[in-house]
Amino acid sequence: MSIPMPNEPGSVDMNLSPAELDTVTRLRESYGRLKAELGQAIVGQQQVIEELLIVLFCRGHCLLVGVPGLAKTLLVSTLARTLNLSFNRIQFTPDLMPSDITGTEVLEEDKTTGRRELRYVKGPIFAHAILADEINRTPPKTQAALLEAMQEHQVTAGGVQRPLPEPFLVLATQNPIEQEGTYPLPEAQLDRFMFNVRVDYPSAVEEFDIVRLTTAARQVQVRQVLDAADVLKLQELVRKVPVADHVVRYALRLTRQTRVGQMDIPKFIKDYVAWGAGPRASQYLVLAGKARALLHGRYHVSTEDVRAVSYPVLRHRVLTNFNAEAEGLRSDDIIRMLIDQTPRDDVASEAATASGLPKVFAAAPGAI
Repeated sequence: MSIPMPNEPGSVDMNLSPAELDTVTRLRESYGRLKAELGQAIVGQQQVIEELLIVLFCRGHCLLVGVPGLAKTLLVSTLARTLNLSFNRIQFTPDLMPSDITGTEVLEEDKTTGRRELRYVKGPIFAHAILADEINRTPPKTQAALLEAMQEHQVTAGGVQRPLPEPFLVLATQNPIEQEGTYPLPEAQLDRFMFNVRVDYPSAVEEFDIVRLTTAARQVQVRQVLDAADVLKLQELVRKVPVADHVVRYALRLTRQTRVGQMDIPKFIKDYVAWGAGPRASQYLVLAGKARALLHGRYHVSTEDVRAVSYPVLRHRVLTNFNAEAEGLRSDDIIRMLIDQTPRDDVASEAATASGLPKVFAAAPGAI
C-alpha cells in the first residue's frame, strides 16, 4: 500500500526544556515505584498496568475485558490511590438512568427563609477515575450518557455545562462470557475508547501467590507516587515527544491495511475482516507510542513502541466477519498476521540519517 510522502523533511527535533527532561527521568523512576506499589495488592498483570498508565498519560479511556474475579476493580482503585486521584465505581444495570450517572437537580427548601430553590447534586461521574463496571449491562440511553463526558470532559445537566475534574479517566469493564440480556456497545462508541485491554487468567505461579496472600491476615498499605498535578504535566509532555516520519508511516500501514475495499491490502484482510480501523486508530498508535517511550525512559518513538500498542488499539477496531468466526480467528489473530507481514524501515531510515539524507527519503515510495 502506497502512502504519499510529505514534502518537507520529516525528522523532528527534541526541544524539551531541562525541566521537562528532568520530568521524563522522574517519570521513569516513578513507573518503577508505581509497579512496586501496585505489586503489593496486584499479583502479575504487568502488561495491563503499563497499558492503563499509557491511556492515562494520553488523556484516553480504556475498555477492560476479562472474566469475573481477575481483580479489575482492585487494580483500578489501587492505581487511583497511588496517584492520589478520586475514584468512583458505577455498577451498570438494566434499570440505570443517565441522571444516576451525571447527577440531577433537586428541590430544596431553605429552613430560615422558607424559599425553595433547585440545587444540583453531582453524580458519581464527578471523579478523576471512573470504573464503569459491566457497561454492556445497561441500555444504550445510559451508555450514551458517558459519551459527552469521555469526549468533552464535561456534563450537561439542566442546560448547564459542568466541567469534570482533571485528569479524567473512564475505565469500562465487560464480561466476555455471559452475553444474554446485554446491550453491546455500538462501533461508534467503542471507537471512543483508546485501548481495549484484555485481562487474562494468571499463571500457575501467580495464582499460587494470589491464593496464599489473599487468604492470610495482611493489610496492604500503598503509598502515593504521583498526584493529579504531576499527571497533568506528564499528559502535556507526552504530546511533545518527537516522532520520525518512518514511525508515522509504519502506524499508517498498520491502520490502512485493515480497511476492506482498499487497494493492495493483504488477502487475509479481504477474507476475514468485515470492517477496518479509522484514522483515530493511527492517531492512538502514535500517541500511545509516545507515552510508552516515556515510560521506558526514551525521548523518541520507535516502531517497536507502535507494535507494542497495536493490539489494544486495533482489537476493537478490526471487526472480523463470518469466515473468521467459522475458522476460530479473533481480532488478535488478524493483528498478529498484520504485524508479521508489515515491513519496518528503521534500518533504512537510520542508514539515510547516517549518510546525511533527510529521514523523509529513508523508504522507497513503493515500499509502503
